[in-house]
Amino acid sequence: MSHGKERKEKDCLNCGTAVYGRYCHVCGQENAEPKETFFGMVAHFFYDITHFDGKFFTTLKDLLFYPGFLSAEYMKGRRMSYLNPIRMYVFTSAIFFLIFFSISESKNGFKVTKGNEPLSRSERDSVMRQIKEILEEKPGNVNLTKQLKLLEDTTMQVSYLDLLPFEEDTVVIGTIGGDYKSRKEYDSVQKALPSENKDGWFKKLWNNKAIDLNEKFKHDVGHSAEKLFELALHKLPYLLFVSLPFFALILKLLYLRRKEFYYTDHGIFSVHHYILSFILLLFIILWSKMNEITGWSIWNILIIITIVAWPIYLYLAMRRFYKQRRLKTFVKFLLLNISGFIIGVVLLVFFFLFSIFQL
Repeated sequence: MSHGKERKEKDCLNCGTAVYGRYCHVCGQENAEPKETFFGMVAHFFYDITHFDGKFFTTLKDLLFYPGFLSAEYMKGRRMSYLNPIRMYVFTSAIFFLIFFSISESKNGFKVTKGNEPLSRSERDSVMRQIKEILEEKPGNVNLTKQLKLLEDTTMQVSYLDLLPFEEDTVVIGTIGGDYKSRKEYDSVQKALPSENKDGWFKKLWNNKAIDLNEKFKHDVGHSAEKLFELALHKLPYLLFVSLPFFALILKLLYLRRKEFYYTDHGIFSVHHYILSFILLLFIILWSKMNEITGWSIWNILIIITIVAWPIYLYLAMRRFYKQRRLKTFVKFLLLNISGFIIGVVLLVFFFLFSIFQL
């Protein structure tokens, strides 16, 4: 694709070689005028991102309608006609997460808001009556007395979450091996135990973190859930990126006897499958959005069709790329999904725990 006006001079501005034609045969640089217009620069930008000379749309068409074809073409060395799979992965994942996070953040759909609303006068009176009844049976309860005092102060707005810190059993994250309220209490218990019964490094690390978080968020339990979910959500791109080589490894093990396939071949197949997954997820987001706007049932049908098409596509891609019989491919398809699910759960737990330690 040409990006600018061709220079009259025939020396390459990059390496100085004499140029025959529009491109240098040594370094490949286009012999174009170095000064670009604004629109030329924008066109150049889109070209560098997606090769908008037809490669992007050709690659997209073949990816969507010919499962496994692009991976097979790449393995055969036919690559110039298609967008580089890594480049396309970066592009599609960036678009997906840009849309995904913009929708989730704009709607605050993942935030915990229940319980934050101020109690109405009638709700306030009802809670006060319940507390007074309990105090008549169990006088001297410090936590209930604090709740009642807070509710009786008419100058303050009070929500159910405001009352949680006064509950004895309010816990953000539980400790292991006991209900510890402070580090001092936990350290005291550990010192009293014989060395063989003391907590290991992970248990100790977890308990100390849980105690700190319970203390940090005891006056705002709802915010702790919001913060944790937000951290975990923003780890999703990293989780998918880390899971990709594991997906390729499972394929390598499933086709271990096929010596013509290297790990990188399975990796390219995995990259193409992940790109397809991002595109299908974008369609699902689009159908869901249209369903919210119109309320038409057709969008729910399209969501179901898109979800069903996902595993069917993977099976057909495996058939075309690895060229094995239907039954054999189906068995490996099941093993791939089961193994992928297990690895996905393990990675999800790991990233969730990692998010907790970032609070």
